[in-house]
Amino acid sequence: MKIIIIGGVAGGATAAARLRRIDEKSEIIMVERGEYVSFANCGLPYHIGGIISDRERLLVSDPKSFKEKFNVDVRIRTEAQSIDRKNRTVTMKNLNTGEEYIEKYDKLLLSPGAAPLRLNLPGIDNENVFTLRNMKDMDTIISWLGNHEVNRAVVVGGGFIGLEMVENLRHRGLDVSLVELADQVMINMDYDMAAMIHTELTDNGITLHLNNSLVSIEKKARETVVSLKDGTQLETDMVIMSAGVKPETTLAQNAGLELGNRGIKVNEYLCTNDENIYAVGDAVEIENQLLGVKMGVPLAGPANRQGRIVADNMVKGNVKKYEGAIGTSIAKIFDLTAASTGLNEKTLKRNDMQYIKSFVIRSDHAGYYPGAVPITIKLLFSPEGKIYGAQAAGLNGVDKRMDVLAAAIKMGLTVEQLEELELSYAPPYGSAKDPVNIAGYVANNIIKGDMKVVQWDEIDGLGDEYLLLDVREKEEVELGTINKPNMLHIPLGSVRERIGEIDKSKIIVIFCQVGQRGYYAYNILKQNGFNVRNLSGGYKVYNCATKKIENPKAIKTVGEKTRPNCFFNTDNISVLDATGLQCPGPIMETYKKMNSLERGEILEIKATDPGFKKDIVKWAEKTGNRVLDVRQEKGLITAKIQKGTDEIQIEEKSVNTGDNKTIVVFSGDLDKALASFVIANGAAAMGKKVTMFFTFWGLNVLRRSDTVHIQKTFMEKMFGKMMPRGAGKLKLSKMNMMGMGTKMIKGVMKDKNIDPLEKMMKSAMENGVKLIACQMSMDMMGIKEEELIPGVEIGGVATYLADAEDSNVNLFI
Repeated sequence: MKIIIIGGVAGGATAAARLRRIDEKSEIIMVERGEYVSFANCGLPYHIGGIISDRERLLVSDPKSFKEKFNVDVRIRTEAQSIDRKNRTVTMKNLNTGEEYIEKYDKLLLSPGAAPLRLNLPGIDNENVFTLRNMKDMDTIISWLGNHEVNRAVVVGGGFIGLEMVENLRHRGLDVSLVELADQVMINMDYDMAAMIHTELTDNGITLHLNNSLVSIEKKARETVVSLKDGTQLETDMVIMSAGVKPETTLAQNAGLELGNRGIKVNEYLCTNDENIYAVGDAVEIENQLLGVKMGVPLAGPANRQGRIVADNMVKGNVKKYEGAIGTSIAKIFDLTAASTGLNEKTLKRNDMQYIKSFVIRSDHAGYYPGAVPITIKLLFSPEGKIYGAQAAGLNGVDKRMDVLAAAIKMGLTVEQLEELELSYAPPYGSAKDPVNIAGYVANNIIKGDMKVVQWDEIDGLGDEYLLLDVREKEEVELGTINKPNMLHIPLGSVRERIGEIDKSKIIVIFCQVGQRGYYAYNILKQNGFNVRNLSGGYKVYNCATKKIENPKAIKTVGEKTRPNCFFNTDNISVLDATGLQCPGPIMETYKKMNSLERGEILEIKATDPGFKKDIVKWAEKTGNRVLDVRQEKGLITAKIQKGTDEIQIEEKSVNTGDNKTIVVFSGDLDKALASFVIANGAAAMGKKVTMFFTFWGLNVLRRSDTVHIQKTFMEKMFGKMMPRGAGKLKLSKMNMMGMGTKMIKGVMKDKNIDPLEKMMKSAMENGVKLIACQMSMDMMGIKEEELIPGVEIGGVATYLADAEDSNVNLFI
């Protein structure tokens, strides 16, 4: 039998090796149009970043070794031009010589892979615009970096390759911006989990432009300008296009093979509609094992498994079925590991499937053993307990847990059976109750009704019938809480003695940092007759999913110390080991240790809780201490704090001592809006934190100028038509003269070189001014969030008042 394989790398090369192991006599020819028949394409970004230093390590095999080991005739730089199914021949072309010839086959395997999507935009063919799919692409990028002065890069696309390129370009010291069409990176995960990746990226100096898209790339004399849909222009020295891939189906289509929506159609044996032609890898559509629908899975793991199965079927005659895939994947983003398996929330909603979600945050190994770090696990399951999907993120141990959960889903285990899994345990590697077991306990408690939960995305919609109860310690609350008018703080240890302070007529929503203490308080109140809920994942998940992305204002080289301009004596430094402790552990231990030091002494704290890096800075500011140094390396956070007071006290604020500024913008008049932003920009330029709260007519300042097609009631539509759409349509409060006054003042501003209102607003947001739209006013006036300009937060009076408490100037305009 003569077998021809078109395409190497994962699927084709695996099939060739398997074919020879089970059939010594067949003639096997494998053609590859590239220069390399089998290489580690997943490792390409890491060679660009210098993590994998030896280029040759990426080459899995070559024609010579394939011939020696497997007696496979490998022909590189050879392209399959066409397939004659009737005569069972393939027309080949030698790309080096241009020679064309015909080869007969008995069985044919298509493994052409997928090609990067190349957007049809101005400038897309510029010499400094690259894609990364093979060794040649990698070499081209490295050559450009080595032969040009490259300080800035724009990566388009926040998928696996995009994120890997972002990290590795940053490792080379470049200032990197990431542009992503969706509102999150890694769309295989849900937003609440991807938010952890956003934080990791910005913490490492990456500037994010989410919910945005590329419009054009313009090459100028010394630089390239990338223009985005929202009007942002990025100066850069190179662009990496990683906007996704499309299956290579041209050859199959021209041969009359049946195609699906996501690639070449194959049956359960990976055979096409021609019994002599099979197909594997990125070019085929396969079945989603959980949904029973077709999907594309451009991953090496499934391609390798398909290659092995198809080899058996080509030789032995369709003896082995490919069951499909559930989509298990993992990625490294700087120090963070993020992984997913099965279905996410978006898919479940799209398919109208009933589901429940839960969050668990536990250490990767025993907390008392040094170096323990938290893992966040999100579980999605049916009301009956069938596991639909899982996502996880953390610094260590994520891969182990995700592999267990992927196996559980593949084998059809329920959440109750997760409780019974017997997983390896020793203090350096795990806990007696592994995070996977805990995920099963929590999910099963929800199903059985032992714990009712509220999710982070339901908090803002809770009405007056609910009371939020924060059961964390006051030190934790000081670092941040859920700012709602109906919020009460009682630490867990005081709940029983202060139970009379809790309104029994309300539905009590309890939250702590990660959900565990909330569950303890839940049981106390439930057994005392209260109607209670627990916030799944606690404040940590809520805060991560709802906080605004803070892009870095100044770029530093990766690994560079965050070090202020100061010198300190290192002869007498006390050391606190808070590794393995979860929030609030590191802060509480810091608080106790600092109280034992003298004024001016220095404390070095080592911690592994990811939130500690920001918490310690905020805590030091609030307690009158001085941050000397904060750094993070491979998950270990080291902070040096100099004691500035005799005794550390954290008390509730009774008087306003802040130096920030807050402005309530009630008016929608042009002159008053101008005055508001002149003051805001002036305060921001002086280094002050500024919050602007837009209510009633002031909301018109924040409206987008273009029409947004969304569902509205008749009254909401009438309001919208009567009000000005955005800053460019505002009128003067006096001397408007049917629009003449407005035109005159804009003309005067232009002559005097005064920025228009739209530019002032953009400058304000770039300088860190927080713009908040009043939710109540939006509801009354029929203004939807989609109608507001990007970057505006939605909040209520409590959100504004929280910032006002830290302000010494509060203006009403």
